[in-house]
Amino acid sequence: MILLMDITITWYVFIAILGLLMGSFAGATVWRIRAYQLKEDKKLGEEYDKKEFEQLKKLTKHSVASDRSRCLHCNHVLEWHDLVPLVSWLRTGGKCAYCKKSIGVFEPIIEVAAAVLFVAVYHFSVTMSYPLAVTILLLVISLGMVILFFYDQKWLLLPNSVMWSVIGLSAVWWVWLLMQTNDVGAFIISTVISIATLSGLYLLLWTVSKGMWVGFGDVKLGLALGLLLAADWRLALLTLFLANLIGTIIVLPGLLSKKISRRSQVPFGPLLIAGFYLSFFFGTTVVDWYTRLAGYGF
Repeated sequence: MILLMDITITWYVFIAILGLLMGSFAGATVWRIRAYQLKEDKKLGEEYDKKEFEQLKKLTKHSVASDRSRCLHCNHVLEWHDLVPLVSWLRTGGKCAYCKKSIGVFEPIIEVAAAVLFVAVYHFSVTMSYPLAVTILLLVISLGMVILFFYDQKWLLLPNSVMWSVIGLSAVWWVWLLMQTNDVGAFIISTVISIATLSGLYLLLWTVSKGMWVGFGDVKLGLALGLLLAADWRLALLTLFLANLIGTIIVLPGLLSKKISRRSQVPFGPLLIAGFYLSFFFGTTVVDWYTRLAGYGF
């Protein structure tokens, strides 16, 4: 019994460390994707932040996958000991080890967020007795979600390079769900409702407003989330509700204090992702509780 407990704890520690490592990768990827986005915007003659472009252009010498990590202030190439997740940041007091300028809290927040999410996904997978391959699939999807969350939070964009990968992986999850169902017809109907709720609604808003109210990235993100929640369309409705509830809680104080206006842009991708994971982990319990309370079921 003690041995089994030790093995379980070891696995959770391993997953947490893996999450920190993948969070470090996600943070570096966010900056590299941004650098290439600015480079592409300049090439196409579109508006771009010239100061930011100059700061990030050295990240685009080769490719997103092969470029070395650098300090965004002094452009010094970072060594392996400068990139140990969380530890390196704590060791230098949140400063570059070479130019001593503050590097902010963006990277450690991503690393910790990825670690927490990885542990949560792993725990959920163990609870649901998912096969190892499915657990790995969910962890890879979660890595993509972390990148999308923080990129959209910082620049109000959901990069296609990550978005299409997440959609593809979500489709693989959907196929696995389809293989587990005993009622294909009901599953297909649930899929349609889920996608219509989380993607179709935003497609309608995007079409009516000509892209002014929501971005097309939210439409694609809704497609991925709809596939992930295809087995129970009620969770898609809950995700939409929670995303708007979280957004209201965040935005309302700013509106009341006039720190933000009604025309201020609010990234909705992070809200959808947060709502999705709350629904994914706890949604079935919440929906079952609500239907019992209301005295009916679906």
